[in-house]
Amino acid sequence: MLEKLAGIEERYEALGRELMGVGDDYQRAAELGRERSELEAVVEKARQYRQALQQLEEARAMLESEEDDELRALAEAEIEELEPQIERLENKIKGLLVPKDPRDDKNVIVEIRAGTGGDEAALFAADLYRMYTRYAERQGWKAEILSQNEIGIGGLKEITFLIKGKGAYSKLKFESGVHRVQRIPATESSGRIHTSTATVAVLAEVEEVDIDIPANDLRIDVYKSAGAGGQSVQKNSTAIRITHLPTGMVVACQDERSQLQNKLRAMAILRARLYEQEEEKRRAKIDAARRSQIGTGERSEKIRTYNYPQSRVTDHRINLSVHNLPNVMEGYIDEFIEELTTRDEAERLASVGMDDTK
Repeated sequence: MLEKLAGIEERYEALGRELMGVGDDYQRAAELGRERSELEAVVEKARQYRQALQQLEEARAMLESEEDDELRALAEAEIEELEPQIERLENKIKGLLVPKDPRDDKNVIVEIRAGTGGDEAALFAADLYRMYTRYAERQGWKAEILSQNEIGIGGLKEITFLIKGKGAYSKLKFESGVHRVQRIPATESSGRIHTSTATVAVLAEVEEVDIDIPANDLRIDVYKSAGAGGQSVQKNSTAIRITHLPTGMVVACQDERSQLQNKLRAMAILRARLYEQEEEKRRAKIDAARRSQIGTGERSEKIRTYNYPQSRVTDHRINLSVHNLPNVMEGYIDEFIEELTTRDEAERLASVGMDDTK
């Protein structure tokens, strides 16, 4: 591992020197800066690790050579402190050396759709939207609605929104799947608990250069926007519906006032969906065994239950329950995200094997 870390540190320093000499080549500077930034966390831990190893070696040498009992006791105490510290650093470094998902730093497009349960499912979809936007606010991210379909009582048949922020995909990628709610609907006079569902899909925002969509593969329809209950929003034809002919995938956007803006948003959603489709095919081939441990993240998979009578939220993939549902619905979902991330890192580390980190 020390040899590999030395190579990474050497590359880090070389990038720093190269950055100093790029002059006005801003594109090259951005590329070098991005690569150097990706190595920074590993280099920082590597230096801590090397220093701890040196301190451990010195403490062991003191223990062997010293005859003074007090100094020997100090050396023993230092060894007891350093050994677990070094083990933690080793594990952290191994995790950092596992190849990252290249999409982790991207913004995300989140799609929430009401599932079974009628109006109650639409109300739950609205609750999930609020939960994710509250979480985004606490992360310092920005949320922007791309399209939505509301019902009259404050629910959402579906909503698609963009979350902009560094590392958004890395935090939210495991939220895809079926979310289930168990509660007494406000319209239920008998006090009977209902079970409803909503689906969540988390897609990495994709640039045009990341995926090529030939114009011949698209059918673009323009129509007049309409709000809830059929109320006219725009007299002009500004709404856009794009159909991807090879897959039959359809994306519609009408919330913007201009046809161009609706088209740009619809294309962004389409690119993200097609990219995710290709990623699913790739992942199915290369790591099906690992994905079965945490879950596929597919919309058909029930991942979490929100039980209102017991104020309990349970993530079924990791058997984790939190008994503070109001807090969770306010966007405090960190405990789930951190545990899912930890499990994923452990699985990825196991899948590449120890040889890749030495």
